[in-house]
Amino acid sequence: MTGPLPTGDDELPDPDAWGVGRGYWDVSGQWRTVPDKTVRAVLAAMGASAEVRRPPEVAPLITVDQFGPRPQLAPGQLALEGGGTIDIGTETDQPHELPLGYHRLERADGLGPVTVAVCPSACPSPPAGRTWGWSVQLYAARSRSSWGIGDFADLGRLIEWAGDNGAGFVLVNPLHAPAPGPVPEPSPYFPSSRCFFNPLYLHIEDLPGAVDLPSLAALGEKARSLNTERLLDRPTVWAYKSEALEALFENFERGDGDEAFEGFIRERGQVLDGYTSFCALAEVHSLPWDQWPEEFRRPDSPAVAEFGASPGGRTRKRYHAWLQWQCEAQLARADHSRSGGRGAGIMCDLAVGVDGCGADAWMWQDTFALGMRVGAPPDEFNTSGQDWGLAPWDPWKLQAAGYRPYIEMLRAVLRPARGVRVDHVMGLFRLFWVPLGETPTEGAYVYYIWQDMVGLLRLEATRAGTYVVGEDLGTVEDYVREILAGGWVMSYRLLWFEPERPPGWPVAALAAVTTHDLPTVAGVWTGFDVEAQRRIGLRVNEDGCATMRRRLAEWTSSADDRPLSEVIEATYAALSTAPSALLVAVLDDAAQVRERPNMPGTIDEWPNWCLALPVPLEEIQESDLAAAIARHLDGG
Repeated sequence: MTGPLPTGDDELPDPDAWGVGRGYWDVSGQWRTVPDKTVRAVLAAMGASAEVRRPPEVAPLITVDQFGPRPQLAPGQLALEGGGTIDIGTETDQPHELPLGYHRLERADGLGPVTVAVCPSACPSPPAGRTWGWSVQLYAARSRSSWGIGDFADLGRLIEWAGDNGAGFVLVNPLHAPAPGPVPEPSPYFPSSRCFFNPLYLHIEDLPGAVDLPSLAALGEKARSLNTERLLDRPTVWAYKSEALEALFENFERGDGDEAFEGFIRERGQVLDGYTSFCALAEVHSLPWDQWPEEFRRPDSPAVAEFGASPGGRTRKRYHAWLQWQCEAQLARADHSRSGGRGAGIMCDLAVGVDGCGADAWMWQDTFALGMRVGAPPDEFNTSGQDWGLAPWDPWKLQAAGYRPYIEMLRAVLRPARGVRVDHVMGLFRLFWVPLGETPTEGAYVYYIWQDMVGLLRLEATRAGTYVVGEDLGTVEDYVREILAGGWVMSYRLLWFEPERPPGWPVAALAAVTTHDLPTVAGVWTGFDVEAQRRIGLRVNEDGCATMRRRLAEWTSSADDRPLSEVIEATYAALSTAPSALLVAVLDDAAQVRERPNMPGTIDEWPNWCLALPVPLEEIQESDLAAAIARHLDGG
């Protein structure tokens, strides 16, 4: 810490008590002091003031380890989630072991019930031995039957092919739901809700009743004509799909009903009800929701309930619920491993945050710091820092809500997954908050109650039977990696960043060459990526880019004139020597793509999240290069 705030700010609460960092060590090892105005803004966003000097001390949910040591529970009676009770006595009469799950403690002192989440010491481990898979941006992986964008049927095709070639998983970009409307958000990392899926990925011909739809052939022909364009046209794709979806839903509602759909609505309960209310209201009042009529700005208002009960509101809510029902059904069909337990499965990606104008922020607005945005401080590859535009959870308000939004989010992303990748896993410990209107150089780290965040992740992953990978690239405090590794949250290792050759990489990790935010092998080898950065006016880290190119040449024993396809194959041959539990190949590399999917620090200068693969999925699956990559990673 850097000492007290200047004179005149003596009435401000202590930032330490609220988990607000007064400074941080940057990626170069230098201490950066946070501006005082930033500290004041963050404290104010949390509700700290001269009158409210400390966060609440009593929480409605506490996490404890299954096998101690654990904090002492207050005396009372613990009602177990699975039935039965345990009497909790004094300090000398505490149970040594508790069953996993969410239990209800009725305290003897009458201070109210507390949920006790008993968490395992570790997440499930990945499959025994070494497992490899493909990483894909689903929207980019179009087959010849796609309607202008990769879809759930394409994912199923990719999973089947990957499994046939020995792969154990397909890592897919976040499938979270964007805000409703005619212009879908392109970034999968800027979702409206992390509790639901993007209906743009629905494969229309696989929907019940599609074969009887008179307009299907004409819509499909127009939509498939978009496959000739490299740049995705999401608004047009959605217009075609939406026309078909609306017609199919009308036919469904005119039918005899489906008890499975009604069961889906009951099972998803309040969260689905809130999400569909948001979608229906957004169709009427547009976005952002903070500009809606006052009576609709809170999900628990009588006006929202009345709207949902009206004929029009009820119909539109059911439509959005039906879309989610179909998304879950198609995802389940895509992942062949969930039924047979063999072959490749889905590794889902969990985005680090949500759009402050989206569904989750509306449903759980009291848990968010809506005047802040999540980002990252400057580093060697993003010298101006990053503002991701995402609204962060307030750690204390989230705790006061019993972590319900966090638990619902975890369950949603884990439900269809064999594995899950947690983007920016450091966010379970701290996030870099940037006040609205300020640049990332004016940001501050806010610390979360990591014991709760990590414990609940372990519990929900265990209940789902899903292994976890934490994307821990960038500025990471040492204790974070130690805690994650101890709980079998696997680390990330990239060829572009690691100073040591792959044989020296750790076992408890996912090993890869690159990510969606970094250059492809072709981009580095040909110099395309550096030239692209210069062309659009970015500040290029010349030394860092030169190091990547030099490393690629040395580790693959490649002369400058070596053909690109050979360099890509040699790169994955080198990656295959890593002992890491999980290895991943990027489908873009199999297609020799030179552009990266996303260029951090840009808005309109680069077609972020809008580039399809240059050839159909069928051609990649039949290519010699894809087969060679698979052979190396499969140990052949």
